[in-house]
Amino acid sequence: MWVKKGDLLVTIDSVDIPELLDSAKISVKKAISELEASQKELKSLQAQKNLAYLTYKRYAKLKKQSFVSQSEYDKVKADFDGISAQLSAAKAHVNSAKIEVKRAKKGVEALNIKLSRYKIYAPIDGYVISKNAEVDQSVTPAQSILRIVNPKTVWIKAYIDEKISGDVKVGQTTTILLRSQNDKKFKGSVKRIVAQSDAITGEREVNIAFDTLPIPFFMNEQAEVFITTKHFDNIAKIPNYALIYQGEKAGVWIAKNAKAHFQSVKIIARGEKELGITGLDKNAKILIQKPKNKALKEGMSIH
Repeated sequence: MWVKKGDLLVTIDSVDIPELLDSAKISVKKAISELEASQKELKSLQAQKNLAYLTYKRYAKLKKQSFVSQSEYDKVKADFDGISAQLSAAKAHVNSAKIEVKRAKKGVEALNIKLSRYKIYAPIDGYVISKNAEVDQSVTPAQSILRIVNPKTVWIKAYIDEKISGDVKVGQTTTILLRSQNDKKFKGSVKRIVAQSDAITGEREVNIAFDTLPIPFFMNEQAEVFITTKHFDNIAKIPNYALIYQGEKAGVWIAKNAKAHFQSVKIIARGEKELGITGLDKNAKILIQKPKNKALKEGMSIH
């Protein structure tokens, strides 16, 4: 199954967190209401203080002129001081209410974050290759639920003989044959060469990437990889069995004037089934010795 980054993959039972979240939201509303009430009370006390202050100033002036008694002045001053004290207390209540609103909102935020962890979203665009948990199954924090493969990091792990590993370089083109699609050839390239060879097998690991990833693909599938290490121009390709040796000279039998002639060649490259050679005319006709026929000899007439 293919998924896109951000797709919801799994929802885990969050037990009582939704109820706790609802309770926390109610606490936020209550804290906001208490803050609004405290702010209204503060506004009312501020108006009362302003009025008490004007009255206090007027009585202070009248007292100097002996128009009011000391007791009347003391009562007005006591009223002003009392409202001032209430106003200070109201300001403290408002500040406390603001802190409570902030605390309640933080509680909601924390529960939302915790609740979000019970939903698992796809971290990448990828391919889900296995499901490791079932519905109603309990899982531990370290347990995997789904395995997703990033198609950009799908590599083939190939092994080459360290005798030829010096010819393999990062970036060289490859041809890939998959066991599940052995009738198709996929293009790829060498992405990484492991520096250390296997001490037992004498092989070195090479990682190959597809130019275009085949869909569908299967993990741990067997594959065969052909790495293009060199390009040769103006050479001939012959089957391995066409090569013969006369003494230390490598060559082939060719037909010339209806007779067999030995033509020495230089081997440029060796493959599993073919050889790349030079020293052979492009129009030359190679003779292949059949087991039931007489062995070819220099100058032998041929038909």
